[in-house]
Order: sequence, then C-alpha cells, then structure tokens
Amino acid sequence: MRHPIAHFIRNPRTIEDLQKPHDLTQCKPYTIDRSVALAKIDYENFITDFCVDRWFIEDNTSLMHIANDGIWNCIFVHQQLRSDGILVMSDGCDFPLYTAYILHK
Repeated sequence: MRHPIAHFIRNPRTIEDLQKPHDLTQCKPYTIDRSVALAKIDYENFITDFCVDRWFIEDNTSLMHIANDGIWNCIFVHQQLRSDGILVMSDGCDFPLYTAYILHK
C-alpha cells in the first residue's frame, strides 16, 4: 500500500513555519489515524501557537508515533468545514512536536 507523503517540521512555532519551501526528498509517509475538527477561533488559536499543550493532542497521544515500517501515524487537525489543516505527530508529547501542513481530500 502506498502512503501519501508530507514534510514534517520539528518544533514549529506557527503555521508560517510549515508553509515555507522545503526539500521534497525529506518528506515522510504518513497515515491519518484520527481527524480533529475545531471551531474557527480554536483552529486560529492553534495555528498561531504550536508551542503549548493542547487537549486534543493529549487525548490522542497513543495514536501518534512512527511505526516500525517508517509510517508516521498522525492526527489531522483542521477547521470545521475545511479540507486543509495540520498533520500532528506528537511522539508522546501533549504539544505538536512534528507538524506538516496539508490539503486533505
């Protein structure tokens, strides 16, 4: 099975850190294990400060890890009724340790 790929940034501060040009050879295969839809105000708060603990990450830490086969198991955090958002792989943290901006179809 072929997985989609994304460029993950470690310890980003804001969404702007994710939207810069990046080296496509550094992309990682991922799978989305859960989607989290946030209200507009909550999503905007999230994307402007990735450095704080979030309840929706804490509630899903067991899902986010790098599997033995190299697949990044993530949650997809997005604004309600939008298809773009943030892949989060917290690797046991309550904040988004690794993130990627994607358009999820």
